[in-house]
Amino acid sequence: MEPSGNKSKLLPENAYRPLNEGEVYKSVVPASESPPETTVRAVIMGCIGVAVFTFAAAYIGLKAGNVIETAIPIAILAVFFGKMFARKNHLLENVIIQSIGAAAGVVVAGAVFTIPAMYILGLKPSIVDIFLACSIGGFLGVLLIIPLRKYFVRDEHGKLPFPEATATTEILCSGEGSGGGGKTLLTAFGLGFLFDFCIEVFRFWEGRLDTAKHLAGAVGEKMNEKYRMVLEMEATAALFGLGYIIGIKYAAVICAGSVLANLVLVPMVFMIGAGSEEVIFPGTKVISQSSAAEIFTSYVRPIGIGAIAMAGMISICKMGKIIVGSLSLGFKGIAGGKADTADTPRTDLDIQPRNVMLLEFLFVIIMFFIFFYVADWQFEVALIGTVVTAALAFLFTPVAARAIAIVGVNPVSGMTMITLIIACAILATTGLSGPAGQMTVLIIGCAVCTALSTSGAFISDLKIGYWLGATPVRQQRWKFLGIIVASICVGLVIHVLATGYGFVADAEHPNPLPAPQGNLMKTIVETTLVEDAQIPWLLYGMGAAIAIMLEMTALPALAFALGIYLPLYINLPVLAGGFAAWLLSRKGRDKREKSARKNQGILVASGLVAGAAIAGVVSAILKTLDQKDLKLGIFETTGFKGAIDKTLNVSHEFAQDAEGVWKATGAKEWFENNGTLFGLIMIIVLGAICHFVASGAARKQLEEEDSGSSE
Repeated sequence: MEPSGNKSKLLPENAYRPLNEGEVYKSVVPASESPPETTVRAVIMGCIGVAVFTFAAAYIGLKAGNVIETAIPIAILAVFFGKMFARKNHLLENVIIQSIGAAAGVVVAGAVFTIPAMYILGLKPSIVDIFLACSIGGFLGVLLIIPLRKYFVRDEHGKLPFPEATATTEILCSGEGSGGGGKTLLTAFGLGFLFDFCIEVFRFWEGRLDTAKHLAGAVGEKMNEKYRMVLEMEATAALFGLGYIIGIKYAAVICAGSVLANLVLVPMVFMIGAGSEEVIFPGTKVISQSSAAEIFTSYVRPIGIGAIAMAGMISICKMGKIIVGSLSLGFKGIAGGKADTADTPRTDLDIQPRNVMLLEFLFVIIMFFIFFYVADWQFEVALIGTVVTAALAFLFTPVAARAIAIVGVNPVSGMTMITLIIACAILATTGLSGPAGQMTVLIIGCAVCTALSTSGAFISDLKIGYWLGATPVRQQRWKFLGIIVASICVGLVIHVLATGYGFVADAEHPNPLPAPQGNLMKTIVETTLVEDAQIPWLLYGMGAAIAIMLEMTALPALAFALGIYLPLYINLPVLAGGFAAWLLSRKGRDKREKSARKNQGILVASGLVAGAAIAGVVSAILKTLDQKDLKLGIFETTGFKGAIDKTLNVSHEFAQDAEGVWKATGAKEWFENNGTLFGLIMIIVLGAICHFVASGAARKQLEEEDSGSSE
C-alpha cells in the first residue's frame, strides 16, 4: 500500500532524503527517552496477529500463489486497538507489534514454496518437521541481518527508498493522530469470513461458476463438448480481495495467462489429439475422453511450470547488479561488527556480535542433527546439507535485504530454485536419492527460503524502528518469538489444508489447492532425485520460451506464467477484484480524495482476504474433524484423548445431520439448479458492499485530516 501524499508531521524533514555533510538524523522518539516498547499488550497483540495472518497467508498462498503482505494490516490493527487504552503514546509498542506480527508473512513465504512439494511427493512431513525447518531458517534470517543493520538503515539513510517500510511508517505515524482504519479492516474481515463461510461450510450458494453447467446453458455445454472450452470462476471473497490488492494491471496480466492456457492451449491440445486412440505422454487418459480440467493438468500446467522457472531465473539475472554488489556486505558486517558500549545510544543497540555468532553456531548444530535424522543417519549427507544451507543463507541474505530496500520485492523464488538445484546436484554425487534425498533437499530449500524472506522483511522492520526511535535489540529479540509462533501455526495450517483439501487431485480431494510454487519445487527435485522419473521436457521448454518472449516485450513474465499455471477459475475473480479497485480509485474530486479511496480500498481488501482465508481454514478443520484424520500423538496416552474423540464424534454427527437436512428440505435441488446464478449475484453484491465501505472510510479519513489540520 502506498502512503498518502501528505507525509506525517511526526517524521523529521530529513527522514526520506540523504543527509548533508555533518547532518544527523533524529528519530521521532529521541534516544534520550525510553517510552514503553515490549509491554504485555504489545507481545500478546503481536502473537495474535502472527497466528491469524499466518493462517490467512498460508491459505491464500497455497490457493492463488500469492502470499499477502501482513505488516501493513497488523500495523493498522495495532494503531486501532491502541486507541482503546488510556495512555496515548503507543508508537514504539506498535512498532514491536508490527515487527512480531510481520513474521507471519515471511515464514509462510518460506513454507508454501517447499512444504507442499513434500506432500505431493508422498513424503508426509510431520508438524514437527515443518516447525523445525521454518524456525531454523527464520532464526538464521534474523541473525544474519543483524551485522548489516547499521549499513542498511543508518549508513545508507536516504539512499535506499524502502517502499514497504515507508508505507508502514506512515501508517504508524498517522495513527498517533487518528483512528488509523482499524474499524474498516475489522468490518471487512467479518464480511470476508461470513461470505466464504456461507460458501464453504453452509453451502448457501455455489462458489464455482461454470459455463458448462448453467450460466451459458446449451451454448456452454456445446463449447465444452466440441472444443473443451470452459469458463469457470470461483466467486469467493478470498480471491476477489486478492485481486483488489494486486490491482488491475497485474491481475489482468495473470488472467491473460489463464486465458491463453484455458481458451487457447487446452482446446488446441484437444483438437490435435482427439483423433489419437493412444495415451499421449504426459497424460494418463486418451485425449478424446479427457475433460478440459484433465487436459489442463496433464499438458498445459507443465508449460506453466517451465514459464515460472524461466521467469524466476530471468528475475535473478535482472538483479545481477544488486546481487554482485551485495555479496561482500555479509563479510563486511561480520568483520566490522563491534560490541556496543555503555555510551551507545538506545536507538543504536544491537544484540552483541559475540552472542550473534554463538546463536548462529547453535542453530547450525541443531540443523545438522535435523539433517542427520532426515537423511537416515548418514553423516556425510547431514554435513553437506548443513554446509549448503548455511553458506547459501549467508550469501543470499544481503541480496534479499538490498532488493527489499531498493524495489520492495524479494527475489526469493529464483534464489530458492537455485538453492534446490545446487543442493540436488551436490547430493546426487553422494548417491542419495529416494525419500531421504528428497526430504533433505526440500528441508534445505525451506530453511534457505525462510531465511531469505525473513531477512528481507526484517530489514524493513529495523528501518521502521530507526525512523521512529525503537530499540533495535528489542526488535531483534522479540522477532524470535514471532518466528516461533508463525512456525507452529504454519505447520498446523499446512497439515490441516493438506488433509482437508489436498495438493493432488484424487477421489478424496477432487478440488485440491494448486500450490504452484510447491509443484515447481517438486518438479526440480523429481528431475534429479527420483529414479526413472518421466519428465515432460518439451512442455517445460515451451513454457520457458513463452517467458523469454514476454520478457522481450517488457511484460511481467512471472505474473503471466503464474496465470498459465493456475486454473482460470482462480484468476477470473482476481481480475474482478482488480477491476473493482480500478473503478474505486478513478472516482474522486481531486488527487487527494482518489488517494484516500485507493488506500481505504486496499484496507478493505486486506480485511476481506484475511477473513475469507480464516473461513477457508475453518472449513478445512471441519473436514479434517469429519474425516477423523488426526495424528493425536501424545494425546493418545493422556486424558485428552476422550475429549478429542467426543469432539470428533460431535463434528461427524453435525456434518451428517447437516447433509441430511440439506437433502430433505429440497435445498440440494435448489442448490444444483439455481445456486450458480445466485453465486454470481452474490459476488456482484460483495463488490458493491466493498465499494460502499471503502468510499465511506475514505470520506471519514478526509474529514479527520481536515479537522486535525484546522486545529
